[in-house]
Amino acid sequence: MERPKPFLDLIGGHSLFQRTVLRVSGLRDAAAPVVVTGAVHAQEAQRQLVALGAGARILAEPSGRDSAPALLAAALWIARESPDALVLSVHSDHHIPDSVAFAAAVEAARPAAAEGAIVTFGVKPTRPAVSFGYIRPGDPITSAPGAFSVERFLEKPDRETAVALISTGCLWNSGNFMFRADAMVAEARALASALVEAVERALPSSAPDGDDIVTLATCFAAAERISIDRAVMERTSRAVVVPIDHAWSDLGSWDAVWDASSRDSAGNTVLGHAALAGTTDCLVRAEDGARVVALGLRNIAVVARGKDVLVSDLAAAGSLTTRLVAQAREEASAPGESVDLWSRRLEEWLTRRALPAWWCFGADHEGGGFHEALSPQFEPQGLERRARVQARQVFVYATAGSLGWEGPWRAAARHGLAAMDNGFLRSDGLYRFSVASPGKPAVDDHAPLYEQAFVLLALAALTEADGAIEPRSRERARGLAGTIREAFAHPGGGFSADLGRTAFLSDPVMHLFEACLAWLRLGGEGPWRALAGEVFELFSSRLFDRDLGRVYEAYDSDWRPLQDTRDDRIEPGHQFEWAWLLTQWAALDGDDRAADMARRLYRTGKAGILPGASLAVDALNDDLSVARGGSRLWPQTEWLRAAASLEADPAERAREVCAAAAAIDRYLLPSGLWRDAPAGALVEDDHPAPASSFYHILGAILALRGVAGGQAD
Repeated sequence: MERPKPFLDLIGGHSLFQRTVLRVSGLRDAAAPVVVTGAVHAQEAQRQLVALGAGARILAEPSGRDSAPALLAAALWIARESPDALVLSVHSDHHIPDSVAFAAAVEAARPAAAEGAIVTFGVKPTRPAVSFGYIRPGDPITSAPGAFSVERFLEKPDRETAVALISTGCLWNSGNFMFRADAMVAEARALASALVEAVERALPSSAPDGDDIVTLATCFAAAERISIDRAVMERTSRAVVVPIDHAWSDLGSWDAVWDASSRDSAGNTVLGHAALAGTTDCLVRAEDGARVVALGLRNIAVVARGKDVLVSDLAAAGSLTTRLVAQAREEASAPGESVDLWSRRLEEWLTRRALPAWWCFGADHEGGGFHEALSPQFEPQGLERRARVQARQVFVYATAGSLGWEGPWRAAARHGLAAMDNGFLRSDGLYRFSVASPGKPAVDDHAPLYEQAFVLLALAALTEADGAIEPRSRERARGLAGTIREAFAHPGGGFSADLGRTAFLSDPVMHLFEACLAWLRLGGEGPWRALAGEVFELFSSRLFDRDLGRVYEAYDSDWRPLQDTRDDRIEPGHQFEWAWLLTQWAALDGDDRAADMARRLYRTGKAGILPGASLAVDALNDDLSVARGGSRLWPQTEWLRAAASLEADPAERAREVCAAAAAIDRYLLPSGLWRDAPAGALVEDDHPAPASSFYHILGAILALRGVAGGQAD
């Protein structure tokens, strides 16, 4: 129920966004559209455009600032290329079934817009609606038949006032406009110059080569949050209204969706897995694995999506976003006792849903090892298996045993350990990257440092949970640490990412640090303090940018950040992950430098959390603008771990931790699976759950448990 309305298929066939694109593409002289959307939704907009075979320029907002900044971003962009272009600005979530009548209204608006007017479309009311603003038309425009001056814009009224407004000829304010690009920019500059300047600063000078998505700079957040009505339309003398007298709806309630949808002989609109008996004039939607059985209902909306369910009288279901669900999430994001709420909620999901599901369906009980991913129907995805996934699943189930899970964690841990030894262990004592399936010829025999680090972490988790599972785990870990030092040590300091010493990445070194710290917490035997100390010195002297407080992804052989790399330079998730590890090192070693660097990394990571979405994005550019607008699951988990370990003020820590927990919850499914994209960024129905995410989710739940228990691990 948190999915953005424009990208939903509410009435069958296409999403509202796709319907809008098709509607405007049929207009006379229509150019490729400019789409303005949030950064977290830009890729979904692009995916839906590709599905239509349509091209567009997508302007991705790093944070939502209401309609005025969004509309002005598009107007400024268009005005650069064609100042006198006629721009039609339409909402992408409106339902207009009569495309011919819509095109006629646009034609009626052209003459006035071409002369410099800002034309709005006023819908002739069919009822005294209280959810719309109104427009009072003035005198006819002689040069534009069918258009009128605007006497006044009116706020949303009560029902009695709405009846009176309709009786005097007032129109619903549709919020759609037509104008010349230069006219809108000039008027906005005259009426709201600071707003235009803020949007201009955020607008890149050009589009990236080969990419239809243009991400606005993070300074876009400095633009005033204001509607275009308040910023311009209610103050301009250029306003003109064209009345439209055809079906129009913003589909702002479930009864409006029902009214616009096709219905069966009983008057029901049904989507998804639902069984109805004795039910008439109802809307029933079942999504994301939900199933609905409706008996003897009439005029009811039943909307089930995963663990969220709305049941309401159709006329009372006033919002597409369930207000009660939003209220529950808001309460769960508040400080104080809600930390305990989130901890209980996620731990219950872990122990009752996720751990059993991944042992039953995620383990290959015939061939050995764990599958790489599961479909929402628990079907294994893909044949190639990586050593890191086997090691991570061993870590997950061994740690679950340490947490007190009473399920078959020993069997699961042994299962993964056997796969590591039988399918991935090379003759030199290192673990290969991947195999087709356990016991069969290797697909990729190279042995990256990343894989070795997670084997060390898995062995530490086994030792902590029950040393009897692998009595030789300490000895094996010390032996692997020695092999790592011999095979990956770089003459210039630190460790390369591969055996050929051709790749130098911060991520594998970070996970080696994590494994060393895990062994240190178990008593510090062997090489762990020295090895962890080497990694810390590499980080503090070479990897960490002291001037800017950040760590990069890729480096050259002298540990200088690469300027030309396919990898995005700064990932918020890794800023958080390093910060979490450095706080542990500071506690173990008493090094104040580590604590200071952790705080600075945390601030850099938070620059990647989109204010409007409260999600950490995948990657940032050097100026901390969004490089990749998607938001995978794992950065949200690392945000929580860092917040739990770094925020000193209890109230602030509670707020941060709960915000991160709410972000994680957007990815989790009631089945015990997850998606690697949040609710709201629509994905295919068969979007798989990657097994590698389980390690991250478990780490976040551990950190949340620590805060709920009065200590942050």
